[in-house]
Amino acid sequence: MMRTYIKDLAAKVGEEVLIKGWVDIRRDQGKLIFLDFRDVTGVIQGVILPNAKEAHEVGSKLRSEWVVAVTGKVNKRPERNVQKDKLNGEIELEILNIEILNESVTPAIDVRGDGKDIGEDSRLKYRYLDLRRPRMQKNIINRYKLMKLTRDLFEKEGFTEIETPNMTASTPEGSRDFIVPSRLERGAFYALPQSPQQYKQLLMASGFEKYFQFARCYRDEDTRGDRQPEFTQMDLEMSFVEREDVMAINEKVLIELVKTLYPEKQIQQIPFPRLTYKEAMEKYGNDKPDIRTDKNNPNLLAFCWVVDFPFFEKADDGKWTFTHNPFSAPKPEFMNDLMEKKNIENILTTQYDITLNGYEIGGGSIRNHRGPALKKVFEVMGYEDERIEKNFGHMMRAFETGTPPHGGIAWGLDRFIMLLQNEPNIREVIAFAKTGEGKDLMMGAPTEVLPEQLRELGIEIKKKK
Repeated sequence: MMRTYIKDLAAKVGEEVLIKGWVDIRRDQGKLIFLDFRDVTGVIQGVILPNAKEAHEVGSKLRSEWVVAVTGKVNKRPERNVQKDKLNGEIELEILNIEILNESVTPAIDVRGDGKDIGEDSRLKYRYLDLRRPRMQKNIINRYKLMKLTRDLFEKEGFTEIETPNMTASTPEGSRDFIVPSRLERGAFYALPQSPQQYKQLLMASGFEKYFQFARCYRDEDTRGDRQPEFTQMDLEMSFVEREDVMAINEKVLIELVKTLYPEKQIQQIPFPRLTYKEAMEKYGNDKPDIRTDKNNPNLLAFCWVVDFPFFEKADDGKWTFTHNPFSAPKPEFMNDLMEKKNIENILTTQYDITLNGYEIGGGSIRNHRGPALKKVFEVMGYEDERIEKNFGHMMRAFETGTPPHGGIAWGLDRFIMLLQNEPNIREVIAFAKTGEGKDLMMGAPTEVLPEQLRELGIEIKKKK
């Protein structure tokens, strides 16, 4: 007999079916044993009648989270027991046979309910259990649906999804790199990418014109509650565009995602409003303003573009540093200032951020596509020619070979889905999340490695005194 998913049982009234899944709840009333079964599609109540002796014998020893295959007949519930607001609330399964596929010890955490009353460390340590709860399953499934629809929408717009490397060279891009030692070249290291920024610009130099991917990014940052050392961006780049082109296509896709997948939600204003960085700071005191007219409405989405950011700011050491991205181009009217390295504090960049309900969910810019302009950015920041060549020489040479004007954006996918799912933090929408301190409590990472592994890499660990 072919397996039937629980969500499809309502169409099988009067038929004998086979379901497979977990025991969700068991209620033994002596002559009658009631069992709720769960699979990835939903829950069904089953009952073992006194005349089903073999099923009764097996059912009497079942416990929650045991994995079973159940044969039964789909019946309509008595009118007094109908629950019309629930999946399968009008039917129940008359259990004829039960096969135990695997037993379970008493779970370390309860997988029923939303789990918010359970300590997060316990939920992360036993994540394979935590992910069984309906709320978490919905979060992960909806994450997939959003990614799939995003792919479809960008494909319709002529984009090509291209993967870029996860092992690259270490370059100064804002945060610390995670570095990977090379066994074959002792003393040399790869770095995990903080973003695909350089690769996606090099794809524009390669002539692809419209690129995107769901990119894994890695940043070795200090402890912060709502950050992860690895996260996902929807990363995008386009050739022969200006700021308005990039903003328009992203706004179009974001609106379509919400309307298709979250029809219960209301977008406060279309087209999305725009604020300059100066206006946002003066009116809201930050550059990711929450402009909702009703902050008590969880289904209200207030998107907002923030534009005209300062290109440079002073770092703690008194030197100039970039505010967003060293690869950004200044606004055209400030290009001469950049090339002459004057009026630095007043240069505005082509950076644009997209915010949602007080969170930055994406940011991008039009890029410098000529080598001399990019070199001037690093000179303003105090980089010597030797360092510029070492870290970015490949970009300079690519730009000398006819690289077109280009620009792009990256969404913080985890944060965007967090807001759409009305969750309090990004760990709720990441299947195997780490703590705010970057620890994987389930796998026990980071962890020490074997001495022979270190010897192969030519690495010696010096213990703190």
